[in-house]
Amino acid sequence: MTTTAPAPSVAVPPAPADRVRQAVVLVGSLVAAAGAAYGSGAFGGQAIQDAAGGALSATATPVAPDNPAFRIWSVIYLGLFVFAVHQVLPSRATNARLRATAWWVLASMLLNAAWIGVVQAGWLALSVVVIAALLVVLSVIVVRLVRTPPDGAGQAVVLDGTIGLYTGWVSVATLANVAAALSDAGVGELGLGATGWSVVVLVAATALSVAWAAFTVRRRALPLGIGLAMAWGLAWVAVGRFSGPLTDTTVAWTAVAASAIALVAGVAAALRPAR
Repeated sequence: MTTTAPAPSVAVPPAPADRVRQAVVLVGSLVAAAGAAYGSGAFGGQAIQDAAGGALSATATPVAPDNPAFRIWSVIYLGLFVFAVHQVLPSRATNARLRATAWWVLASMLLNAAWIGVVQAGWLALSVVVIAALLVVLSVIVVRLVRTPPDGAGQAVVLDGTIGLYTGWVSVATLANVAAALSDAGVGELGLGATGWSVVVLVAATALSVAWAAFTVRRRALPLGIGLAMAWGLAWVAVGRFSGPLTDTTVAWTAVAASAIALVAGVAAALRPAR
C-alpha cells in the first residue's frame, strides 16, 4: 500500500495592495504624528490647553483631567510608531489582522491630527464631531481585533496594547470634550448644575469602562490597555478637583471611584482565563 505525501504548503505572496498599504500607513503615521505633535505645542505650536480660548484647559470644566494626564500621549504615539514599523516588515505584509486594521489605525491618526487642527482654529463644536468620529474608528479597530487572535505576544503588545491605551484615553477625552463644548455654549449647568452633570459624565465613563472590559475580555492586552488609560484619565480628573480653582470634592471622589472601577474591570478582564 502506498501513501501520498501531503503537498507542501505554499506561501501566498503579498499582493500589490499589501505593499501600498504598508508604505502609506508608515508614511501617513509619521506625517500625522508630526502634525499632532506640532499642534499640541511641540516645535513652537500652541498648546491645546491654550487653544479655543482655554475651553479645553485643565480648569475649564469639572471633568477636565489635570495637565499631567496628557503625558499618556507620549506612550500612545510611541506605540503607534512601533506599530507603523511592525506592520511594514516584509513578513507582516499578508497578516490578516493587519490587513483588517492598518488602514483604520491610519484613519485614527489622521482624525486625531484633524481634531487638533479644529481645536486650534477655535471650532469647539466641530471638535466634538471629530473626536466622536475618532472614537467610532477606534471602536471598529477594537471589534476587528477581538474577532481575530494576535499571532504572538509581540503583536498583542504592539497592536492590541497600543489600541487599548488609545481607545481608553479617547473614551475619557470624548466625554471631557462634550462637557467643554456644552460649557462653552453656556448650557453646562442646565438642570443638574455643574456638579450634578459632572457626576453623570463620570458615571457614563464608568459604565463605558465596564462595557469595554466585557467586550474585549477575549484579548488580554486590549482590556488592560483600555482600563489603564481610562483609570489614568479619571484619576487625573480627581486630582484636579481635589485642589485648584475648580475644587469639587463630590466630583473628585466620584472620579476616584470611576478610576478604580475602570482599573479593576480592565485588569479582571485581562486576567480572566482564556476560554
